[in-house]
Amino acid sequence: MTKPLEFEHGTTTLSFIFEGGVIAAVDSRASLGNFVGSKTVEKVLPINSHMLGTMAGGAADCMFWIRQIQAEAELFHLKHGYRMSVTRASKLLSNVLGDLHKKGLDLSVGTMIMGFDDNKSNDPSLYYVDNTGVRLSSTSFFSVGSGSTFALGILDKEWRENLTPEEAIALGIKAIRHATFRDAYSGGFINVFLITKKGGWKRVFREDLAATMVNSDLESR
Repeated sequence: MTKPLEFEHGTTTLSFIFEGGVIAAVDSRASLGNFVGSKTVEKVLPINSHMLGTMAGGAADCMFWIRQIQAEAELFHLKHGYRMSVTRASKLLSNVLGDLHKKGLDLSVGTMIMGFDDNKSNDPSLYYVDNTGVRLSSTSFFSVGSGSTFALGILDKEWRENLTPEEAIALGIKAIRHATFRDAYSGGFINVFLITKKGGWKRVFREDLAATMVNSDLESR
């Protein structure tokens, strides 16, 4: 029996907590080995008004399971009248992926779930979940994907809890941009999202890396 072809996948996604909320920053390239399948993949998916999930791994696997959690979160809100917690959403995903892994299904998922709960606490939550059911929490930052080591180099040096929203957005942009310069599997657009307790999530930055590099090259001539 012929073995299925195995292709390398790559991306850079990151998220971090600071005093003003949570940042999620990602690239938008989808790769299949050395072939760039898409330059405009949306790797941040909404779960509810105050919770987001990021995609790293197989695009189909990540999209399907984050949308399943999105549906569960909507049903929970309709039934109980308040939003599902980030802890509960991440645990649901971890349980499902862990069960599938035990059954021998070889999925490819490395996702982060982050946001604010619908309660009086002002503390955000950030979790990492993968296709084996591993579930980790952080009060600082995570980065997932082939470019994560380069992004973490920036976050390790420059992240601090008392960042202003403007500084936090700039840090997310810098970390993703640095990763795309060094990781061949990351690129496309930089997308940055901000989640706050009061306003929920919103996209605060979008940049075409290719256009930026062309403009920079022209300006330097």
